Amino acid sequence: MKFIRFQQLREQALALCKEEGRPLPDPNQMNPIVLALIGDSVFTFYVRMRLLSVSSHVQVIHTIAAKMVSAVMQAKAMHDMEAGLSEEEAFIVHRGRNAKSMAPKSASVSEYHAATAFEALCGWLLLTDRDARLEEVLEQAFQLISREMKNV
Repeated sequence: MKFIRFQQLREQALALCKEEGRPLPDPNQMNPIVLALIGDSVFTFYVRMRLLSVSSHVQVIHTIAAKMVSAVMQAKAMHDMEAGLSEEEAFIVHRGRNAKSMAPKSASVSEYHAATAFEALCGWLLLTDRDARLEEVLEQAFQLISREMKNV
């Protein structure tokens, strides 16, 4: 995207932010990268909240959380959880995995795609008001990643 186009889109979005009561778009029609953006925030928040019971030191919470929410760890959790997904959830994961994105240097392309799929699932569950299922997925991922970190 050219910078001029980015500036136009940013200004348009900021103008729309001033309008109250704007409905959210249909999560089933959203770009999976947008779902992943929301899902990343959801999982990061969940992990940090869970870590509050472990430590009250910001540096400890941040260090553990950064490792837990890394693409490598999310990919491992997604791999272990995939068999238990519903058909609808599996479709969202498929869309997230196939979304065009750029992998960071800290993870392989396949790990990054799997992490994006996990985040898209979390974002979709939140935006479709499937709170109980979101809690299950977040807790399962947290437990899987916790065990994985103990084995490292």
